[in-house]
Amino acid sequence: MADASIQTPNEMRAWMYDSAPNGLEKDIKLVKNTALPFHQTLPKDAILVKVHYASLNPADYKIPELGMLARVLVSSPATPGLDFSGIVAQTGDAVSTFSVGQKVYGRVNPNKYGTLGEYVCASVDGCAALPEGVSLKDASCIGTAGQTAYQCIVPNVKQGDKVFINGGSGGTGTFGIQIAKAVGCHVTTSCSEKNVELCRRLGADEVIDYRKENVGDVLKSKGQVYQLVVDNVGSTPPDLHKAADHFLLPEGKFVQIGGQMSLADFKILASRMLLPSILGGGKREWEWVTTKNTHEDLEQIGKWMKEGKVTSVIDEVFRYEDVPKAFEQLKQGHTKGKIVVSSE
Repeated sequence: MADASIQTPNEMRAWMYDSAPNGLEKDIKLVKNTALPFHQTLPKDAILVKVHYASLNPADYKIPELGMLARVLVSSPATPGLDFSGIVAQTGDAVSTFSVGQKVYGRVNPNKYGTLGEYVCASVDGCAALPEGVSLKDASCIGTAGQTAYQCIVPNVKQGDKVFINGGSGGTGTFGIQIAKAVGCHVTTSCSEKNVELCRRLGADEVIDYRKENVGDVLKSKGQVYQLVVDNVGSTPPDLHKAADHFLLPEGKFVQIGGQMSLADFKILASRMLLPSILGGGKREWEWVTTKNTHEDLEQIGKWMKEGKVTSVIDEVFRYEDVPKAFEQLKQGHTKGKIVVSSE
């Protein structure tokens, strides 16, 4: 398709930071006249999207708060944000799968032009067309949490397998429960008492209240029956990978995506990665999964959403002007599903 566009402004609003020594929620500022990303030189395989909704992820504040390392990963000043939904405003000259005016959703990799700007430049691999009957608000939640859950679960299971999801009520966990059920798995998950009904409503067959029961002991009592563990938490319980010797099948896999940026968490991560079983480490295969933007994965989740098999769980929607408040809420760590920022 030839490069095409609708009328776009020369400048846009964007939430930006130079550094975040006091926490991103305190150091991020709304800039009202910054240039659009790649507006004059849009990559040939990319699209420019007018953002209507952006959903937040822990990486959105964790990366800016890494100090000097943050500048190595993302040059500043920068706009955070990975997930989006909106309207195509411009297409690169090699793009044939999307058209100007089309509703889309997706994810960008960490870069200085994130989705908390009014426009975002996205690769074709990181986008999908919005299915009929699915809202832009719901679709904005799919990018990171949906793809991460999909890529942890779908390649590692078959119909009838048993899956344990550690942390079922957050963004990735709520998608994970539903995706595992969509492919025919039996799902056990953990959460606090206040979220038990939410997890059951999403399809979980068994729910463990981690504040009342020892998660490892409950799982051990079932024997080696699970094909897959997806750890969205990382540090609670800290011995989960070692305990998995007793409840994961010998050919099963332990997949981790969650964890905090603390010394204790790094120690747990290092032991799971490096400590052999003879020295006290776990015996089951362990893998750290990082999200990869894949058009087909985004499209499949959107299809399930259209079919009613998957839904977005949204804790709260914030106005664009209230982005700092949205980050404050996200950092509390007890969000049910996703936090969304609306530009509409």
